[in-house]
Amino acid sequence: MKRIFKFCLALILIKLLALLPPPIHAETFNKNIASRTADIDGVKLHYLTAGHGPTVILLHGYAETSRMWRPITPLLAEKFTVIAPDLPGIGDSGIPADKIDMKTSANRIHALVRSLGVEKARVVGHDIGLMVAYAYATQFPAETEKLVVMDAFLPGVAGWEAIYNAPNVWHFRFNGEYPEALVKGRERTYFEYFWNVFAADKTRSIPEADRQAYTEAYSKPGRMRAGWAYFASWPQLAKDFAQISQTKLTIPVLSIGGDKSLGNELAEQMKLVATDVTVVVLKDTGHWILEERPKETTEAIVKFL
Repeated sequence: MKRIFKFCLALILIKLLALLPPPIHAETFNKNIASRTADIDGVKLHYLTAGHGPTVILLHGYAETSRMWRPITPLLAEKFTVIAPDLPGIGDSGIPADKIDMKTSANRIHALVRSLGVEKARVVGHDIGLMVAYAYATQFPAETEKLVVMDAFLPGVAGWEAIYNAPNVWHFRFNGEYPEALVKGRERTYFEYFWNVFAADKTRSIPEADRQAYTEAYSKPGRMRAGWAYFASWPQLAKDFAQISQTKLTIPVLSIGGDKSLGNELAEQMKLVATDVTVVVLKDTGHWILEERPKETTEAIVKFL
């Protein structure tokens, strides 16, 4: 009788569990993120989009793609229309035949959002994406409502030389024919340097699934060279930003970064180029702030936007 009772009880529990709603995972939210492409002046731009409301543009950094924004997109999509493009030359966006640099990429992304009927947007950028975001805000100030810059620096703005010329930082100038030959077939090893060394704790850095996806994306023909083109453009970008930054941004700006990375340096630069700056520097955090401190980073972005 005890065995029959236990068996019946198990059947009842199974039926009750079947009536419960399925657990909500990131994968469930991701089904609401659309993957689209648009032709902008002959260049295919791939972008993720979700939600409704005021527009937020999310710009990823080097060693990543628009995939980095997937965890935060569902939350933002509750209040905003999210547009997260792959930077030109990176991810699933096409490789431009002419320029690959921050100002040109900002112009292309501006053309993308205008083609979608967007007149004003809030712009968020991480790493080289923050340089594109700053170029966007300074070139289209009347169309930029807010700006969020995340853990890197602005070439051409006071304080950048010490970062760019630091003796232990080699990757800024590591590009060209022979570096490309050295990295070919060893892309994962090359990117591990960024993901591990630039994190405060490499075990809390980029997740394994993302590492595989990013390695695959940058391993495709021409992709490493296209990514490096952004670094190669910095000397000219520094001249451009030095001139552009003479006119301060008057929109609200959020500077957020890690104290083990460039959070403090970026904050000081933003105070030089904008009049309304909010600073968040996360303790015991490296460069990959969204992955290392997802809760704190997400809360800071959502609160500001």
